[in-house]
Amino acid sequence: MPKILIIEDDISFCKLLEKFLIKNSYTVATAFSAAEGRLAVAKENFDLILTDLRLPDADGIALLAEFLEANPATPVILMTGYSDVNTAVKAIKNGASDYISKPFNPDEVLVVISNALQNRTQVEEKKKKPESKAAKPTTTYVQGISAASKKLNEHIQLVSPTDMSVLIIGESGTGKEIIAKSIHQKSNRKEENFIAVDCGAIPKELAASEFFGHLKGSFTGAISDKVGYFEAANKGTIFLDEIGNLSYENQIQLLRALQERKIKPVGSNKEIEVDIRIITATNEDLREAVKNGDFREDLYHRINEFSIHSPSLSEREDDLMLFAEFFLDKANALLNKEVIGFSKEVIHIFQHYHWPGNLRELQNCVKRATLLTQGDFIETNVLPAEFFQPQESKTDAFSLSENEKEAIEYALAKTQNNKSEAAKLLKITRKTLYNKLKLYDIN
Repeated sequence: MPKILIIEDDISFCKLLEKFLIKNSYTVATAFSAAEGRLAVAKENFDLILTDLRLPDADGIALLAEFLEANPATPVILMTGYSDVNTAVKAIKNGASDYISKPFNPDEVLVVISNALQNRTQVEEKKKKPESKAAKPTTTYVQGISAASKKLNEHIQLVSPTDMSVLIIGESGTGKEIIAKSIHQKSNRKEENFIAVDCGAIPKELAASEFFGHLKGSFTGAISDKVGYFEAANKGTIFLDEIGNLSYENQIQLLRALQERKIKPVGSNKEIEVDIRIITATNEDLREAVKNGDFREDLYHRINEFSIHSPSLSEREDDLMLFAEFFLDKANALLNKEVIGFSKEVIHIFQHYHWPGNLRELQNCVKRATLLTQGDFIETNVLPAEFFQPQESKTDAFSLSENEKEAIEYALAKTQNNKSEAAKLLKITRKTLYNKLKLYDIN
């Protein structure tokens, strides 16, 4: 049973985390200061150390260096409520196994700890058997056997060793970030950072600071220097998810950085050269956005040297149970369960369900079902209610013969205002949809 040391000055939080880890089959010791942590490490060996970044009597980065010098084999994970790229990059560069920020997602905590312990085991086994080849780490990418998956894998293999910019196009929940990570891991930059950015979550006023960093005092709230995503990804890969959400002004800033391969932090007069590969993703039709003037054509061509289609789960029917089994293995490891598989009834239901949320919905469904399952197999009684509701066909749901305006508004809401997808649901062309939007004065 792995033994973990938690160093955290917030006693109530420390105790809460201790109980959570004990419940998940870890042996736990606690320390409420750096001094207590040093004493604990001197007295006994730990398989992993979780330490807060800001302790009353020490800096987490300095404490990290102490622990690594004393025992380089023990992974150290830093915890902090002051989450920013600057601290994360500094921690990783100084030898931290990983970095998690408060408030915690329990599932993510378990995954981070599991990965750190697994990496430690692999290193130890490699030291014991230097002549043998190191075991390949567990992948988070399922290749699949469907025609759509084979085409996807072929494109990944072809483009990964190059430095071409890649645009990944696909519906929400199809695993676009996993594809981007796979390209990075198969590239010549695999030893460098992979920085993922959700463009939809960045306010346009802060985008320049997030992308390029800022100097202390450059604007209200800039209480310290900050490293931006581009500098953090230097020599590696930056992944910009949902790039279509960037404002026109932010698109101009991004284009300039990609063209010149230089960035200028907010408040600085000094330019910083960056060498990065850019991978972007979208669930929109950017070509349509270019036609409508919502997305710059020059930026579109800059990020689209090579495009990859991320297939929906309905396009990968042959892969459905491969993914289900993969997610079951992950859920078993995460939840400390030993569920063997799926009943015949569940497999039948899975194969006839339309999966609007794609792989993300499948993963969540399997994780929930694994948690609720008491026996060896996942049965129908642990599936969500929507699996047993009549599934209306797209033709029925989006018929334009009656209540045309309402049908269009419903389709737009269903697709989060993605006009190309709405047109597909309505079984009309985009041009027809735009004409009807004007006709009914729908914004």
